[in-house]
Amino acid sequence: MPVGILPISMRQHHLDYARLLGAIARIALFWLDSERAHELAILALKTIPLPGANLDDPRLAVRAFGLDFPNPLGLGAGFDKDGEVVESILRLGFGFTEVGTVTRLPQPGNPRPRLFRLTRDHAVINRLGFCGDGYATVHARLIKRAQGLSLKFGIYGINIGANKQSHDRVDDYVDGIRVFADVASYFTINVSSPNTPGLRDLQRAGALDDLLARVLEARDKASEVFARRPVLLKIAPDLTLAELDEIVKCARSRKIDGLIVSNTTIGRPASLRDPLAAEQGGLSGRPLFPLSTRVLAQAYMRVENQFPLIGVGGVDSAETALAKIEAGASLVQLCTSFVFKGPSLPSEIKRGLLRLLAQKSYPRLMDATGAAAADWASGKLNADNFR
Repeated sequence: MPVGILPISMRQHHLDYARLLGAIARIALFWLDSERAHELAILALKTIPLPGANLDDPRLAVRAFGLDFPNPLGLGAGFDKDGEVVESILRLGFGFTEVGTVTRLPQPGNPRPRLFRLTRDHAVINRLGFCGDGYATVHARLIKRAQGLSLKFGIYGINIGANKQSHDRVDDYVDGIRVFADVASYFTINVSSPNTPGLRDLQRAGALDDLLARVLEARDKASEVFARRPVLLKIAPDLTLAELDEIVKCARSRKIDGLIVSNTTIGRPASLRDPLAAEQGGLSGRPLFPLSTRVLAQAYMRVENQFPLIGVGGVDSAETALAKIEAGASLVQLCTSFVFKGPSLPSEIKRGLLRLLAQKSYPRLMDATGAAAADWASGKLNADNFR
């Protein structure tokens, strides 16, 4: 039976599975340290069988980067770092998911503890440092899983990073394009993690231009054998307008396929209440929403429809998802809210989006993209309008 075409009894089973996973998640959230809880969540998704997600309403469909997304919700990089549960994530109702960040060589990352839940703030601080299995192992896993499935994975991206001790970080990204060209739906070039020393220097104009030139050359060469894969650039929220200008100028000049706005922030909003807010690392979740949405809108105004954007940071409801889209995103990603709210969240957001489309008289979700970008960029709209 095709994914999405389910009788009512199977839809009920899907709901029951989501509730079971949610119960596991709540236990993990309150009784285990953050990284152990994450490992348990991955294990649950690997072992609990899920039926296909229900067929999405066509009003939620999005075409971006040459790909057709059944809905705009993606699970961002950081959850399925090693490509272990791609199909399970899609079966929960996400329109796409992103594996990674993956590095050329396996590396342990930073010492534990390195992942902290700020429960009072619905936020997470991480300083994982690109821990993971490396290109070869992740690629072999994706190939094996795809061969064992009767259904396609759907849309999933590969988020590529550089090893901490690499002598040529640009070459790490180039090699990632080569290795995953046969399996990826798209690539994300991650130069914005704050947890690998010096990585954000690759956002500077000269370094970024060289990186994009070499990555796109590798993509185009791989396209002679495999389908052309879109290349997206993921940027930090901690940018001045001058820095954002340089990044967008370079991205437009090199004709990349899109931007992801944004990664975690090294800033600490004054509103944070949890004692763990003093931990070092990148902050994600609800407190990132205002900053990331403003930077998203500012990027949208500068891109001038040359390529689509993905909005990330603080998406935890239909209202915040639509706010990202009105600020300029064609698609949105979430991750931290999935930790706090559980596997029923994608379905809840999609139902809410359909309600909001009717309220605001948008025929399709795509018609909302950029509708409020100027107000977000100027500060006329802010997080207070959505809480």
